[in-house]
Amino acid sequence: MQPPAKNTICLWYDGGAEEAARFYAATFPDSSVDAIHRVPGDYPAGKAGDVLTVEFTVMGIPCLGLNGGPGCEHGHAFSFQVATVDQAETDRYWDAIIGNGGAANACGWCRDKWGVSWQITPTILSQAITDPDQAAAKRAFEAMMQMTKIDVTAIEKAYRG
Repeated sequence: MQPPAKNTICLWYDGGAEEAARFYAATFPDSSVDAIHRVPGDYPAGKAGDVLTVEFTVMGIPCLGLNGGPGCEHGHAFSFQVATVDQAETDRYWDAIIGNGGAANACGWCRDKWGVSWQITPTILSQAITDPDQAAAKRAFEAMMQMTKIDVTAIEKAYRG
C-alpha cells in the first residue's frame, strides 16, 4: 500500500464518487483513478461492498471522493481552475462538463453533474485581467463579465482595444 499524499482534496458525493473519478480521468490529462475502497460492513448510507472512497488524480492533484450520502452539496467556494491554451481546449473541457449533465455559469465557470465547480480559464484571460495596463485589463474584464463560456477571440480583441 502506498502512503497517502500529505495533502489531498476530499470531495463529498452522494454515491457518485467512482463515476465522477472515471469521468475526470477520461476528460483531463494527468488524471487517473488510483484506488477504489469498499465498505467492509453495513452503515446508515449503504451496504457492505458499496464504494466508500475513491482515490483519484485530477490534472496532477490528488483527490479522495467520499460517498458520504446526501446532505452535503458542493458550492462555488471550491473549484478546479483549468488553464487552457486556446479556444479548442477551452471548448473541449467546457463541452465535456456541460455535455455530461453539467450546467453553465458566468465568466467561464460551470458545474459538473455532481455539483463540483470548474473554472475553464484561457491563459490569455488571466494574462489580460492582470496586465499592469489598467485600461487594457478593464476592457478584458468587462468583456469577460458578459460571457458564459470564455470566448478567446473576444477577450483578445477587448484586450487590444
